[in-house]
Amino acid sequence: MKRKTTRSEERQWLRRTKHKKIPCEGREGAWCPIASDQRWSLDFTSDALAYGRKFRMANLKDDCTRECSAIEVDFSLPGERIVQMLDRVARERGYPDILVVDNRPELRGRALDGWADDHGEQLYFIDHGKPTRNTYIESVNGRYREECLNQHWFTSIGEAREIIEEWRLDDNTERPHSSLKYQTPEEFAAARPFDKTQWAQPLERPDGSTPAPIAHAAE
Repeated sequence: MKRKTTRSEERQWLRRTKHKKIPCEGREGAWCPIASDQRWSLDFTSDALAYGRKFRMANLKDDCTRECSAIEVDFSLPGERIVQMLDRVARERGYPDILVVDNRPELRGRALDGWADDHGEQLYFIDHGKPTRNTYIESVNGRYREECLNQHWFTSIGEAREIIEEWRLDDNTERPHSSLKYQTPEEFAAARPFDKTQWAQPLERPDGSTPAPIAHAAE
């Protein structure tokens, strides 16, 4: 006998179907954004305090400038906290056009869905179990763990927040990135010839079609 679908399952299915998936060529790294705050990537990492209690971190990155816009640190990071972090960053930088995330439950819930609907955002979910499909945020996570998390023995959540924030600011303003031709993310962002106002007006190809507005071919 076929099992009857519950209302909860129906709502979950309906909520998921309205999201778009990033094109395969974009996930494989053949394309990159051309303006700051055009596309952000969000991912989670975890660690433990000296006495063993685990805590989580939500890492937010600008895929064009490589700036690490925020790292939220706490024992629990539900969807509502993620939305608060996104709004806090957006008040300083403006809202992105695209947010790339994975399939974690807190990112599949109503909080992030509502945030995306309220601000006209597009949510792109990478394939389950394939973190390398989002190489932008994975490069930050690896460097962050090697240079910060593995180098410190945090005794409290407050100490962890302080040291992690110092690392984030240093990575944005002091550390040259080879992917940015050995500029810091701050220097690269300041020198970009594009802004979202210029980028937002799509160009028309000779055949009358319009190029995809989310990205531009990488050099």
